[in-house]
Amino acid sequence: MVVCLLCDKECCTIAFRSASRSDNNQLNKKNKHVSLHTLKHVQLLPLPLEQAWDFFSSPLNLNKITPPEMNFVIRSAFKPEDRVYAGMLIHYNVSPLFHIPLSWTTEITAVEHHRYFIDEQRHGPFAFWHHQHFFERVPGGVKMTDIVSWKVPGWFLGDVVNWLLVNKRVEGIFSFRKQKLTTLFGTLGEE
Repeated sequence: MVVCLLCDKECCTIAFRSASRSDNNQLNKKNKHVSLHTLKHVQLLPLPLEQAWDFFSSPLNLNKITPPEMNFVIRSAFKPEDRVYAGMLIHYNVSPLFHIPLSWTTEITAVEHHRYFIDEQRHGPFAFWHHQHFFERVPGGVKMTDIVSWKVPGWFLGDVVNWLLVNKRVEGIFSFRKQKLTTLFGTLGEE
């Protein structure tokens, strides 16, 4: 059984399991020798919860918090007022490694307004990608927690590629994001 790495609460666990059950069954049959990798990132921002949710639930703001060298371009036709909802597909082009352009599609699989949303890769470079975004009101602002789980294709070679390149790249994306969000909104300090 897969359990939410953040809170082990039923709502998060159900969202992870229900959104991923059929994909995971297929994935595990094909990639049983591929490791699941996870990164947890926490950031405190001096924003009201509502303002943080409004910013992060807009797919258009992904451009603002993605490193420029990744050449991130959203191909979906979103409007500024669009916000995430379960079933939303986000199509984009991105160059995650070596400036090689890739097409990537993620689906928003679960949303609880002002609390969390989850995106999962439907087409892209990973054998599996699951990203949980949590928002929690704290004194003076909001605590944002991202938990990303992924599998790199290629059996044991995928684990080698992850160790050499992918893990560092994912960490670098969140380091950039932390700096960019601090520039945009300030900080409450370290978690």
